[in-house]
Amino acid sequence: MIKKTKFYTALVLSKLSFLGLKILQRPATSYAGYIALKVCPDFLKFSKKYIRKNFINITGTNGKTTTSGLVAHILETANQTVIHNLKGANMLTGIVNVFALNLAPLKRFDYAVIETDEAYLTKVYDFVKGDYLVVTNLFRDQLDRYGELDYTAKIIEEAIKKNPDLKLILNADDPIVASFNKTKYTAYYGFENVEYHCRYKDESNAPAEAFNCICGEPLQYSKRFYAQQGHYYCNKCDYKRPKCDYSANVKIYDDHSIICVNNQGIDFEFKVNLVGLYNAYNALAAIATAFENGLNQAEIQKALDSYHSVFGRTETRIINGHKTLIQLIKNPAGASEVLKTVDLNSNILIAINDDYADGRDISWLWDSDFEQLKEAKKLVVTSGKRAYDMATRLKYAGIPQEKIIVEPDVKKAVKLVSTSTNKEDNITILPSYTALLKISKY
Repeated sequence: MIKKTKFYTALVLSKLSFLGLKILQRPATSYAGYIALKVCPDFLKFSKKYIRKNFINITGTNGKTTTSGLVAHILETANQTVIHNLKGANMLTGIVNVFALNLAPLKRFDYAVIETDEAYLTKVYDFVKGDYLVVTNLFRDQLDRYGELDYTAKIIEEAIKKNPDLKLILNADDPIVASFNKTKYTAYYGFENVEYHCRYKDESNAPAEAFNCICGEPLQYSKRFYAQQGHYYCNKCDYKRPKCDYSANVKIYDDHSIICVNNQGIDFEFKVNLVGLYNAYNALAAIATAFENGLNQAEIQKALDSYHSVFGRTETRIINGHKTLIQLIKNPAGASEVLKTVDLNSNILIAINDDYADGRDISWLWDSDFEQLKEAKKLVVTSGKRAYDMATRLKYAGIPQEKIIVEPDVKKAVKLVSTSTNKEDNITILPSYTALLKISKY
């Protein structure tokens, strides 16, 4: 009874704190969660009781926000009520924050769809037992926070061990992710073939990690789609990429993809209005999750047709009359795939910060394939706290110095790439995370 009283007290105080911040015009994505945890450390444990069906976590290095956004939108379009951390606050206080602001004593939700930072997944599972865990991929990311990939994999495995009844939905094409078969139920998704029908080249220059089989032999590939994702096998033993429950073929076009998914011998075709193979992987993960939760093809396609990217994940906006595509970049594998899709006829802004949320270590700039911009036809503006580092990287990528403009002030940089009087001139903005937050405000 005392703990329940604490929970309701935390619920009231967190809502009041959010209201106070709103009145003072000081928005925060996790302060209400911080208050809730201070008053009731078991807040998440009580929150699970307000979810009627399934608690779904999505984690991985890239694609968490898009995949969780797609899953939540598919469920909502099918008339399910969903709690979802839409704004991407994916650490413990941010996750608690979304529950604190949405829960009410007599209000229940069908699903919770929670994007979860890899390092915080184990902390979340200390308080709440998840029903599904979707793991998108594991790439080298923020070495100052996560260290090497084996450490990131280890903390995800620890989280899974805390939750033995968890149902896993895993990317079979990623050899690290596919190894997380530690529960009673695992569904795999992956691509059999990838066809490109678009302006950019099909080969990938995303850096790939070298992985060994459990027997110690280096893994070989019969197909490699990008980074370490593909069809891998061991020459020494029988280990190979697992057979997919959701096996797909994809055709990549300039502004959409066609994904044909085979599940239990039946083919289902979907059109996804997102750019690039990396988003096709996100969509396939979301489609698999939707099927696992009982949705049908028509319900899924209806949601895919109306889905709009959010918060800089292939997000389209109009800035000063110019169509603008904003794509977050934050690590070598993800950035290299995004760079493949850049319209080289657009004005390009690359805004890089090195705040804690971005990762202090910016060595990833040198591992990312910025050479793909060397044929850029117009301005390439660098901005943010690391504007000069980015400009140096572009110089070594082969971009003529006269095309590179350094403007550390992000607001001025946005204005610079959007001053053309020709409204047909498009803009591409590639920001790191905290630079994206600033641009979003503008």
